[in-house]
Amino acid sequence: MTLPQTPSFRLDGKRALVVGGSSGIGLGCAVALADAGAEVTVAARNAARVSQVVAEMTDAGMLARAMVMDVADVAATEAAVLAEGPFDVLVNAAGFAIHAPAVETKEADFDVVSDINFKGAYFLTRAVAKGLIAASKPGSLINISSQMAHVGGNDRAVYCATKFAVEGFTKAMAIEWGKQGIRVNTICPTFIRTPLTEVTFSDPDKVTWLLSKIKLGRAGEVSDIMGPVVYLASDAAAMMTGTHMLIDGGWTAD
Repeated sequence: MTLPQTPSFRLDGKRALVVGGSSGIGLGCAVALADAGAEVTVAARNAARVSQVVAEMTDAGMLARAMVMDVADVAATEAAVLAEGPFDVLVNAAGFAIHAPAVETKEADFDVVSDINFKGAYFLTRAVAKGLIAASKPGSLINISSQMAHVGGNDRAVYCATKFAVEGFTKAMAIEWGKQGIRVNTICPTFIRTPLTEVTFSDPDKVTWLLSKIKLGRAGEVSDIMGPVVYLASDAAAMMTGTHMLIDGGWTAD
């Protein structure tokens, strides 16, 4: 009998683009992919912060490069991706939220959240795919979505709408690019402790609410996303496309 071989989780020789990679979930993803052997291009809007992160990663022996990127600028994003690519792996962790009751939603707030979470994500994913298709290469494209792409929440109508949209284009793109070997998936975290979520975690009532929803009884940590992103980027997930990984501690189980 020949025993089956475990697929490799290694990413040696792969080039990964991590957008929103200068802090929080994106930074965790950048480190995880680099630890698995990938050469990681860390992209974000803050040039100084990106340079600092890349310097620290390089000092730690990781392969890392810096790129300044604002996904809301579609033309500039596509130009940068096509100039620096092709990238074998995309992790898009760029995101934004302005929470308010739906009846109080301002058009300007709707537009800025949509431009980053939906429009920016859509055209960034397309740009990386175009580079892979032109080079006749397979790839793994991952958007950091949210558990709120599968449930609703008070004061989160706009945010939920943009994340539901990401799930929609993920399925359609996976169908369209499957024959090229390009996989498209999302990771859907629960509330993760990052600098951007400290406002939520500083409110005792909100902490009580979210812990009542998370069946494991704790908030998520950046490290909870690092294993799943390596899995989706690697050959171990070779048959996963057009779907999502819920890292929600059981939030959506009921």
